[in-house]
Amino acid sequence: MFQDISLPDLLASQEKETHTLVDVRSPKEFNEATIPGSINIPIFNDEERAEVGTIYKQQGVEAAKERGLQIFSQKLPAFIAEFKQIETPMTVFCWRGGMRSKTAATVLELMGIRANRLMGGIRTYRQWVVQELENQQFKPKLFVLNGYTGSGKTAILQRLSKHGYPVIDLEKMAGHRGSIFGQIGLEPSNQKKFDSLLISEIRRYQDEPFVFIEGESKRIGKVYLPPFLNEKKENSLQLFLHLPVEERVRNILEDYQPWEYPHHFEEAFQLIKKRIHTPIAKQIEEALESHDFALAIKLLLEYYYDPKYEYSTKHYPDKQRITIEAATTDDAFQKILQMVKVSNQHSN
Repeated sequence: MFQDISLPDLLASQEKETHTLVDVRSPKEFNEATIPGSINIPIFNDEERAEVGTIYKQQGVEAAKERGLQIFSQKLPAFIAEFKQIETPMTVFCWRGGMRSKTAATVLELMGIRANRLMGGIRTYRQWVVQELENQQFKPKLFVLNGYTGSGKTAILQRLSKHGYPVIDLEKMAGHRGSIFGQIGLEPSNQKKFDSLLISEIRRYQDEPFVFIEGESKRIGKVYLPPFLNEKKENSLQLFLHLPVEERVRNILEDYQPWEYPHHFEEAFQLIKKRIHTPIAKQIEEALESHDFALAIKLLLEYYYDPKYEYSTKHYPDKQRITIEAATTDDAFQKILQMVKVSNQHSN
C-alpha cells in the first residue's frame, strides 16, 4: 500500500534529498497554481475533467466514477510510462488528497512504482502558504533596485542571479512588468501562484546575509505583496539607477518588443490617455498608430512615467538612498557589483 505523507514531512524530505512532486490535476488547474517545482502528469485533461464533473452533477458519484475509469484506463500505459522516467523519490497530489491522487498512487503501487500521496493535497499546501506569509519574518537585509522606467532593473537582477547573488524577481513571479503595458506578451499570475512562488524563494534565501529585489509597488499586476515584505522593502536601502533617456528607450524596446503586439499597446494606452496633456497624448497615439515606438516611449517617459516615479520616491530619506549614475545598463551592473564588494568588506 502506498504511504500518505504530511506536508511538514514532505518539506523536510525535500531539504534532505532530491524529491519529485507530481501534480495529477488537469493542466488548467496546474497552470493556475501548484507547488513550485512540481511537474504535471494529469489523470484527466481539461476536457475530460469537465466531462466527469458534469456527469457528477447530473447523474451522481457512481456514474462519474465509472466514466472516469473508462477515460483513465485508455491512457494508463502512457500515464505509467511518464512515471517510469522519474528516478527520484516522488509524491503525488491533487486538490484535496482525494480520488485522483489516491488512484494515481494505487496504480503506481500495482506497477511496482513507489510513490507517496500528499495528505490534504494542494489545499493543505495553500493553507500553509497563507499562514507562513502572515507570520513570516524575513531575516536577510534587502538591496532594493529602483530607477526610472527602462533603467534595466530586471536585466540587472537576472545578471546578478546568474553571478550567484540571491535575487527575488517579483515581476517574473507576478508575470507582469509593473506598468500599464506590463502584462503584454506575458501570462499574469494569480495570487495563489504568486504566493506559492514567493514563499519558496523566501525559504530558499532565509539564511542569506542580503537579497536583491526590485522596488515595486505593493500591487504588481493582479497580485499583492504580503505586508511584511512590502514594509521591509520600504525600510531597506534603496539603490537608484540613473541612465540616459536614450538608453532607457532602447531597454524598453528590447524588453517589450511592441512591434509584436501593436494593438495591445494602443489599447493599453487608452487606459492612461486622459492623464496626459491632450496635445502630447495625441502625439503618443499617432506614434503608436504609425509604429514609431521609440518616439511613443520617449514621450511616455517624459510626460507620464518619470513624473509619477519622482513623486513616488520622494519619501525616502537621503540616508536610505544610493544613487548610481551610469551610461548603460552594463555600466550600472558593474557599479552595483563594486558596491556589493565594498559592502561585504565593511561587514567583514
